[in-house]
Amino acid sequence: MNDRSNFLYPRSRYYGQVKPENLVFNANLQEFAQRVNFICSLETGGKLSPEEAYKQVKKLWKQLKRSKKQLGIGEQPFNPEDEIPLE
Repeated sequence: MNDRSNFLYPRSRYYGQVKPENLVFNANLQEFAQRVNFICSLETGGKLSPEEAYKQVKKLWKQLKRSKKQLGIGEQPFNPEDEIPLE
């Protein structure tokens, strides 16, 4: 089951500024991209109408924006002293 999950929901390594909120937002952004890809595939395959696909993508976008706001992404400039070292 884990192989199937990794295939369907691949995760890329994060190379940005290592802060907890950035890591969480990156995970949310990757999930957004995967879901949009599924919706596009369903619409292309005729399983979803263009209107329904648009509504679903719009809903996902609002969730991503809410996540960005709640995590405070982009509100505070990066301070290198706040960075968590990777080992």
